[in-house]
Amino acid sequence: MEIEYLIYLKDNPSGNWSVEPISLQEIVHLEKLYTNGNSFPKALKELLFLAGKYCYVLDYGVFESQQQMQDFVRSEMVDENRVITRPFFAVDVYNSGDQFIFIYLDEGDDPPTYEAHLYHDPMRDGGDWIWQVTPSLSALINHGIDRVKQGRNPF
Repeated sequence: MEIEYLIYLKDNPSGNWSVEPISLQEIVHLEKLYTNGNSFPKALKELLFLAGKYCYVLDYGVFESQQQMQDFVRSEMVDENRVITRPFFAVDVYNSGDQFIFIYLDEGDDPPTYEAHLYHDPMRDGGDWIWQVTPSLSALINHGIDRVKQGRNPF
């Protein structure tokens, strides 16, 4: 696969920090499950191809596969009566799964990233439970890599 958006990730596996890919077959399977028959954004495909099993700048939680992580996020959303009506894909899960970073799958080849807080109370806190984090998936990854290169925690 030609890497266009995540060149910085491809060129920067870092010492003890590493990346581990998933197969193209698994990526195609995930596309069928989560895109209503459409292709993933190019940057997401690159991420999964380079680091779908493990990525030192993202937290995939304790899950054994991307599908398991996606299913968990969706299950947690049901439990908390939360709905995202557009196709989406979680790229980072933390705080026991009640917070996650995701992309909408219909916002271009290098889509913005969003953070969801399932337990956030918009009525009490005066805001939504979803907000934009970075202008693109590649920007999120590049920021984490830069933090690691500075000797800092990628998160």
